[in-house]
Amino acid sequence: SYSIQLLTVQESGTHTLMPSIRPDQHAIQHHDLKQIIGPHLSPEHNGKHHQCTSAEGHKIDHVHQSTTLTAEIQPHRLRDIIPITTMQMAQHLLQDGSHTHLQGRVPTIKEKEKLIHPNDHVNMSQSSNDTFPTAMSIVAVTQVEKKLIPAIDTLINTFKQKVEDFKEIIKIGRTHLQDATPLTLGQEFSGYLSMLEHSKIQILSSLPSLRELAIGGTAVGTGLNAHPQLSEMVSEELSQLLGTKFISSPNKFHALTSHDAINFTHGAMKGLAANLMKIANDIRWLSSGPRCGLGEINIPENEPGSSIMPGKVNPTQCEAITMVAVQVMGNDTAIGFAASQGNFELNVFKPVIIYNFLQSLDLLADSILSFNLHCAIGIAANKEKIDYNLHNSLMLVTALNPHIGYENAAKVAKNAHKKGISLKESARELGLVSEEDFNQYVDPSKMIGPKA
Repeated sequence: SYSIQLLTVQESGTHTLMPSIRPDQHAIQHHDLKQIIGPHLSPEHNGKHHQCTSAEGHKIDHVHQSTTLTAEIQPHRLRDIIPITTMQMAQHLLQDGSHTHLQGRVPTIKEKEKLIHPNDHVNMSQSSNDTFPTAMSIVAVTQVEKKLIPAIDTLINTFKQKVEDFKEIIKIGRTHLQDATPLTLGQEFSGYLSMLEHSKIQILSSLPSLRELAIGGTAVGTGLNAHPQLSEMVSEELSQLLGTKFISSPNKFHALTSHDAINFTHGAMKGLAANLMKIANDIRWLSSGPRCGLGEINIPENEPGSSIMPGKVNPTQCEAITMVAVQVMGNDTAIGFAASQGNFELNVFKPVIIYNFLQSLDLLADSILSFNLHCAIGIAANKEKIDYNLHNSLMLVTALNPHIGYENAAKVAKNAHKKGISLKESARELGLVSEEDFNQYVDPSKMIGPKA
């Protein structure tokens, strides 16, 4: 649901109340936004005193008094006045591109006192066409920085520790679900670590365009009825209040009609989702079993996994994060289509874009933290099973290539597989390599990196 928060701004020594409509769960903390809009109104408004009175008839000329009035109007008291859900809100916005129907009803909050007027006070120098995309940019940037990136960092730190813990454990590699050449379990996890680190970099590198605010473009991007410096001053004030950089969009026509910036950022988030899908799938494959699967790692047993099979434990954290990845990929499709819509000076698909963006962000951040706490931290190597699989793999034969050639090495592997014997026995049977040379050439510890 949406709430109306009355923000205090200063104009000519008095304070004006400016409603700001935003999703409850992502509302920015209460601040008195002094000197943001009032001093930078269009010429016909400058010099005028737009005084507000309290319910007792007193002029509001102090921050404390106006803050008290702000507290009077709480979200739950608006439910009967503005009975509208998030998606109904979206429907109205998709139809007419504004929340004028909300603004027009604001006076009914305090009908007798006429505290604020929807046009003279709320829209004096702004339009929902520029404030709505501005709010989208603000919440997207702040939530990425304050919620998503810290969650990624948490999992990154866990995988750093796993890379260190597993660096001496040599295991068989796999490609195409078939045996491949050896690597260490630490090297395998270093791949997962790098995936997360790159996803973080890619998401952060997408933010500069998202920091460009549409505020000041008013109705169609021309800035009609707004002071020329309004956008720059608001952007600077928001930067100071929120502790992260925002700038005025250099082209307000672009800022109103396009949402390529948030589409780009969500694309980077989709990249994170794809990486998480890959990591979680690998972990549940590696932990499959416990006796008839790969079983090379053990994961925490968080809960009983079956209502009918006693003792069964399922990789539920892996399954949860892969389902989140699927949802994020679906949201990315919706955002991509929505970003391509709208006509001429305004894209009216803003609500569905920000709704899906924030859902993806919340799902990713929450699922990463849960996966880290209930799965990743507790991953342990099953060294006995790892060692068994390593020394029974036919792909160790690859180490013979430089000594007997690819074709002869292939004969050794195929003969061993056909007869169910070891590579060493096969090589000796075919007379291609002596036992002594085989032991020297086929050493897994010498196969986990390039040699000069």
